[in-house]
Amino acid sequence: MKKILIYGCFLFTTFISLSQEITPNEGLRYAIDNLTGSARFRSMSGAFGAVGGDLSAINVNPAGSAIFSYNQASVSFSNFNIRNSSSYFGTRTVESDHDLDINQAGGVFVFKNNNSSSGWNKFNLALNYENNSNFDNQFYTRGINPSNSIDGYFLRFANGLPNEGGIFLNVLDTAFFDELNFIDQQAFLGYNAYMFNPVDNENPENSVYVSNVPTDGNYYQENYTFATGYNGKVTGNIATSFKDRLFIGLNLNAHFTDLTNTISIYESYDNNSSTGLRSVQFDTETYTYGGGFSFGVGVIGKITKGLRLGLAYESPTWYSLNDEVSQRTITYCADCDPNLNPVIFDPNIIMVFESYKIQTPSKLTGSFAYVFGDKALISIDYAMKDYSKTTFRPKSDSQLESINSFMSANLDTAAEIKVGGEIKHKRWSFRGGYRFEESPYKIDTAMGDLTGYSGGIGFDFGISRLDLAYAYSRRKMNFDLISSGLNDASRLTAINNNVTLSYTIKF
Repeated sequence: MKKILIYGCFLFTTFISLSQEITPNEGLRYAIDNLTGSARFRSMSGAFGAVGGDLSAINVNPAGSAIFSYNQASVSFSNFNIRNSSSYFGTRTVESDHDLDINQAGGVFVFKNNNSSSGWNKFNLALNYENNSNFDNQFYTRGINPSNSIDGYFLRFANGLPNEGGIFLNVLDTAFFDELNFIDQQAFLGYNAYMFNPVDNENPENSVYVSNVPTDGNYYQENYTFATGYNGKVTGNIATSFKDRLFIGLNLNAHFTDLTNTISIYESYDNNSSTGLRSVQFDTETYTYGGGFSFGVGVIGKITKGLRLGLAYESPTWYSLNDEVSQRTITYCADCDPNLNPVIFDPNIIMVFESYKIQTPSKLTGSFAYVFGDKALISIDYAMKDYSKTTFRPKSDSQLESINSFMSANLDTAAEIKVGGEIKHKRWSFRGGYRFEESPYKIDTAMGDLTGYSGGIGFDFGISRLDLAYAYSRRKMNFDLISSGLNDASRLTAINNNVTLSYTIKF
């Protein structure tokens, strides 16, 4: 077994080239829409493409702000709750997380044209903030894998990725962590966690390695993931109406994201030998931050007094993101320490990678609504988004180009249907909604369809309004314990239960 090397240094930051391991999940994190916004909007499952008259509705169709007849402002508070149920080789676990946040705030200003000879009777300006995605989440997976160890992750890098040779033994024995690129750092972490041995221990140019993990199987494995952060959007909107029959709008959107994702992977071995590995823990914390830009255009037409039709286009979002990563391993090994004290390899280094870009797919939404005077309405939105157009850049990076090829081949055009309704009685409003979103994958085992339901009530005080909404959604997906080198995935069921309270005032 290789010599014991416990690496320690003062905390500092180092810059290295773009070669961190990025997966398609990073792209889908920003490409998939979430139901968010005001309580009225959420209680009708976001089916507002031809309805308008709500600050969150402008995210579906920018023409929706032209429906407003008075200056208004609103603020919304949401309790986000997510419950993750995992099944891994027959072992079920449940983990939940909740968070209270201001998820929407904004206002609209109405400028009426008093020139009766002009058909353009008003134009409106709106500014709205929404927390598009609350990343606060945690889930826990555990089970006994009968045949595969996480050693495959480290060996993948040590023995060399496709078109790249393996790392030399003398590099593993003498290098400093900050001197290595990401690929070699992962091999270095595995080497200092005693996950593998060189085939030729005497040859400093040895670049072939074999696992040091017991081969009798039954590997107990855990993954605990804890995430905090958000993906927010500020929308500047301008809209106008022609004779209160045709409504046209434009959005300019600024996006910003801040995410800390901590993953702790643990594996232990049913090994009665007094030597060898007993267990390994691998911790990775990734901090992602950045921003982006998108735009949207839309139109709503009043075909009859009650019938409205809408059409909206949302451009791709062009993100520029940055990753900062820190990692460590903790090993229990009798040969490493006879007292079985943990051998901690913690470089105390934050790896700061070059920025990269993500382009999410565009979205086209067609909408239908029928308004029964001031008594009720029903609305249907149908949207299409081609997730295979999700793209990482720079394309000159071989890893990102490989991910782009994978997404182009495996992701698909997905449809989204949202149905909402509202009934008014005196000052009370009663609302409900349903939404269905197809999987972004051609084969939906990786990520299944999403089904959601919602409901809510509102009370109109005259100059102000108070609304309450409840929204539920459910989706199944595969979850990989480690990003590569282990093909066995757990089956995750994510259930969201969200409550939103909004206050709206006219001024």
